[in-house]
Formats: sequence, structure tokens, C-alpha cells
Amino acid sequence: MVNKQLKVVIVGTGYVGLTTGVCLAYLGHRVTCVDVNEKIISELNKGKPTIHEPGMEELMMLARNNLVFSFSLKEAMPEADIVVIAVGTPSKNNGDADISAVERVAEEIGAILNSDSPLVIVNKSTVPIGSARRVETVVKAKLERRNVECNFFVASNPEFLREGAAIRDTLYPDRIVVGFESAQAFNILGQLYNPILKQTFEPPAFIPRPAEYKCPSFIATNPTSAELIKYAANSFLAMKISFINEFAGLAERVGADIKEVAQGIGLDKRIGLDYLQAGLGWGGSCFGKDTRAISYTASQYGYKMELVQSSIDVNYRQRMVAVEKLQRALKVLRGSIIGILGLSFKPNTDDLRDAPSVDIINKLIELGARVRVFDPVAMPNFQRQYKNMAVEYCEDVITLSIDCDALVLVTEWHDFAKIDWGLISRNMRQKIIVDGRNFVKNEELEKIGFNYLGMGRF
Repeated sequence: MVNKQLKVVIVGTGYVGLTTGVCLAYLGHRVTCVDVNEKIISELNKGKPTIHEPGMEELMMLARNNLVFSFSLKEAMPEADIVVIAVGTPSKNNGDADISAVERVAEEIGAILNSDSPLVIVNKSTVPIGSARRVETVVKAKLERRNVECNFFVASNPEFLREGAAIRDTLYPDRIVVGFESAQAFNILGQLYNPILKQTFEPPAFIPRPAEYKCPSFIATNPTSAELIKYAANSFLAMKISFINEFAGLAERVGADIKEVAQGIGLDKRIGLDYLQAGLGWGGSCFGKDTRAISYTASQYGYKMELVQSSIDVNYRQRMVAVEKLQRALKVLRGSIIGILGLSFKPNTDDLRDAPSVDIINKLIELGARVRVFDPVAMPNFQRQYKNMAVEYCEDVITLSIDCDALVLVTEWHDFAKIDWGLISRNMRQKIIVDGRNFVKNEELEKIGFNYLGMGRF
């Protein structure tokens, strides 16, 4: 298959939309990223990413000749080969995914569509089963009301990106999944991803192609299977994390070290080491939302996803383990000063969606503790989103540690590996640390008098 430049419109400039758009433009396609938020588009037009993602600003610069940012889908759509829907699908109160934003985009496409050339509409957002059919229905209904006939196809193309490694995951994926019912849609998407499937592009110097990387598999299936693949993948990974966290609780009680247990099982090729790091559990925009959504979908069919539901229960219970450890060490939390190291749900992002830090801080405040926080990237976001939360913001770890009774490491930022723990210990009133990610070297901290409390470690 010869590399062909396609005209692509990406609707939505969040983590998925912006990463997908910038990467496709870098690969040589003509890309217009659309967002209704004019402030976001203004910043992007200045070359400033509106998400924190390593390498994004540099890749935007390299892709700038193929990249346009606009707040008008109507202006972007003429002659487009592909429109990618990458808007948010937040959870409803019942756990179902809210696809109202997806439907609004579909209706707008139906209101604009006039081209005789085939348009492929791609669901990139994580959407419930049947959403490809729903998008097709919405577009057709709009066209019928306009008395317009157009040739278009809807495909499902789920993303498997990790925040903090989203560009790497886009350029060097394990697989690309496409769900379609038309050979034309399949062929166009094959052209879109051909540079990745064949790895014919020059890797950016700052995100090199991994050593011994093999070309990804191209999974061709129907839209329903593609939609379920996404939910099954995230549910399995969430379950794997909750599994090791459940064993971490037992390890503490019997005198085992969960890090050694994880290595002992993870070296089995059938299991693997990834996602076996015990800690405070998962957060972010995907695992919590997707596990709840698939549980809800199953309930609509009279089916129980018991393993998935248990994974959810274990995950949110795990967040309170840090608070319980503090209670056992300090006895009374009221009046204590607790320092929180890290706010984002994972390192290399400023994303606070479903972040464990929020639940932990709320519980500490409820128990009467005085809470200080520091995060090298996510503090501005936290201040905006939780402006009424009674926390003290600190400019660095040293300031945060002064007169603290305990520290809780919530996010394993690389910066925290460089902390001068000797200085920190001299600042603190009591030398207690709850390492919520088993990130720091407990032997070194114990040598200087810390009461080190890890997760699943005795």
C-alpha cells in the first residue's frame, strides 16, 4: 500500500484528539483539529499544547505545515476524507457513558455533509457498544430532514493510549483495531495508518522507535467487536492492578513483600510484569469510567460482570489504605500536619480525573488533619478544579515538609527520586512516610529514622 496524504478532521482536542491529530500530521496527512473552545484553539494556534504530554510541543512544531486548528467544523469538513470524533464521554450517575457530545458532533456532520466523495466517520472516543450504529442513525436522520443523499461510512477505531506516553503509543502501537462494515472504510483507514503499520516514517529524535519494535497488527473486525475490545482491554488492566493490590493487603498480614511476589508471578510470560505494581490503585479518565460503563451495559442485558465490579470495589477501597496506615501510626489525625507528594493520577501528566489524591485529601480533611500538597506539574489544575478545598499549596517538597507529622507519596514523579530525605527528616516533627507507590528505597529511609510504610510490604 502506497502512502497517501489524506485530509483528516479531528473533532475534540483532549488527550486523544490532540495526540491523534498531531501524530497524523507528523506522518504527512493534512489535519484540522476542531474544538468549540476558542481559548483552546487560540493557544494551539500559538504552538502551545493545552495538555501536558511529553514531546507534544516539539511534535507540533515538526508537524506544523500539515496542521490547522479551528473552532469551525463547517469550515474544516469540505473535501475531508475522514472525520474523527474524539470528544469526551464522561460517566453518568448510573455508570453509563454519556455520548451526548458524540451525538452532537454526528448531528453537525449530518447538517454539513454535501460531498459526493465517500466520507469515513470514525468513533475514536470510548463509546458504548452500538455507538457506531447510533452515529450512523443520527447522521442519516439529519440528512433525511435536509432531503440530501450522501455517501458516508461509520467505523470504530478505539485508542489504547497511556497518558504520559500517548505519542509513543500512537506512533509505535501494539495493534490498531478497526471495526467497519464497508470495504471502502477499511481501505481508507488502511491508507491513514499505513505509515504506522509499515513504520515507513522517520521517528522523531525525542521519541525514538523502541529497540526491536515490530510492526503492529492490524485488527479488522465489525464495529461491535471493536467497541468491546476497548472495554475488555481496559477492564482487564484494571483487574490486574486490583488483583495485585488485593494480594498486597494479604502480604502485609502474613509478612511477605508484594514487590517480590509481583516479580515472582510477573516473570511468567502468561502473566507479565506490566500493571503489577501495588499501590493506591488506578485513576484517570479511562479505567474507572470504562469499568463502570461495561458493568452498566452488561446489566442492561441481565448479565453481571462480577470480576469487573470487584476490581472497582478493590480499587476505591485501596485509596483509604493510606489513611488507615496514617491512623495506625499517628493514632489521632486531628491536628496533625500531613504532606501530600503528588496530585495527578500518574506521573507525566497534569490530569486529575479520578485521581486517588482527591479522595485521600478529602478523607484527611474530614478527620481533622491539616493538609499540605505539592506536585511539580498538576498544582495549577488542582487549584482551578478544587479551589474550595482547604489545603496549603507548597512551592517544593522542602517547604511542605516543615513540621509535618507524616508524608504520603501519591504520585511517583521522577523528581521525587531526587529528594534529599536527610534534609526532609530534619524538617519533620515526626518521621513517618506512607509510600503509596512503593517508589522510594525503604532501606535508605529507615536508616535515617523514618517509619516507612509501603503498600504490601512488611
